[in-house]
Amino acid sequence: MAHVVTIETPSLGDRSYLVHDGEVGVVVDAQRDIDRFLDAAAEAGVRITHVFETHLHNDYVSGGRALAEATGAVYVVPGGERVEMPHTPAEDGGRFETGRLVVTVLATPGHTPHHVAYALSEDGGRPLAVFTGGSMLFGAVGRTDLIGEDRTDELTRAQYRSVRRLADTLPGDTEVMPTHGFGSFCSATPTSGDSSTVDEQRKMNIALTTDDEDDFVEKLLAGLVAYPRYYAQMASANRRGAPAPTFDPPRPLDPADLRERIDAGEWVVDLRQRRAFARHHIAGTISVELDNNFTTFLGWTKKWETPLTLVADEPGQIAQAQRELSRIGIDELRGAATGGVDELSAGKTSSYRAVSFSELAGVLGKDGIVVLDVRRPDEWDAGHLAAAVHIPFWELEDRLAEVPRGEVWVHCAGGFRASISASILDRAGRQVVLVDDDWEKAIALELPMA
Repeated sequence: MAHVVTIETPSLGDRSYLVHDGEVGVVVDAQRDIDRFLDAAAEAGVRITHVFETHLHNDYVSGGRALAEATGAVYVVPGGERVEMPHTPAEDGGRFETGRLVVTVLATPGHTPHHVAYALSEDGGRPLAVFTGGSMLFGAVGRTDLIGEDRTDELTRAQYRSVRRLADTLPGDTEVMPTHGFGSFCSATPTSGDSSTVDEQRKMNIALTTDDEDDFVEKLLAGLVAYPRYYAQMASANRRGAPAPTFDPPRPLDPADLRERIDAGEWVVDLRQRRAFARHHIAGTISVELDNNFTTFLGWTKKWETPLTLVADEPGQIAQAQRELSRIGIDELRGAATGGVDELSAGKTSSYRAVSFSELAGVLGKDGIVVLDVRRPDEWDAGHLAAAVHIPFWELEDRLAEVPRGEVWVHCAGGFRASISASILDRAGRQVVLVDDDWEKAIALELPMA
């Protein structure tokens, strides 16, 4: 009997899959850190024979090539993709058989021009599951604007037809197993649910509940929001095929080394909890808390070419950050340092307050107070504090001169992006206050909105 093991990557909002029959297995859309797939296969007692890609990924560096090389598996990439490594093309209608597993290719262009889905059956029977990559998601579809503005309309229309093809082709009880849609910015709109079938998607998926293609295009394009700028680096890395990461510990740095890197304008990132950072940190460091938002928002905010150094309480946090960063192709760290703030700071520390929207309400309208909203443009357009200045968090480093003079109270929708932004302002010598609170609180307080 076919078994599906879901391997989640919450920090990127993605899922990968190991499918096996008890003896042999296949992997769909492997992440870069392939040890997770090797461990899953070893635990199941199976040999990986095929590694499948549904598309050339834009939100992470694939581990497909490295996993195929490590296991001797056949590496299957959508036909038409220009990749530089040995592979077998997945063409529409093609079949791959291994053990009792049969994988059938279904062309589903839209998220990317050559995107495919893989229908799984056992011993040639009816489909049991379909691995949809970035086509049919839970209530949504993959975004269609990552290739370029000139192809967005074409790919959006292709996406509509592809999702409908899956619904028309597959039995209603077929399990839908997407790669994106669990927080990934590769989803065009928010998704809903943790599991689904084709029948359930017929009732809730935007491509299946919208009867007119033009209406679908209009709705989808209206829902697209800004996406992480590190995405621009992923396609080229995936065309080349990345090696497996090594996770060698970064060079240990002393306080003098850290100060030299800070003074040179490099990013020295402190992984500690954002309120702990606000209370006491090495002057000039950047706060990017090590949680499920870490990879996306560090990759989104830091300029790709800026050297990176990590600071944490203990080595395990550095190792975890290394793993997370490898998934978006950041392998080279200038070094790392662990320990307390005072022992690493060489006497140069800083701090700022972390407050709630209630406390912000008490200073609105006072002289010398600047409210800075660092959310995405779509969030700003949906409603913002009437007194606020807007600079998206990933643009702030280049637009510091546009922040008005005064004490800067910086907020986002939950505190994470505001923390990065507050630390950038603090590094620039500005007097800053972090509003570490949920946007819903600002609405509930009935603060003046625009």
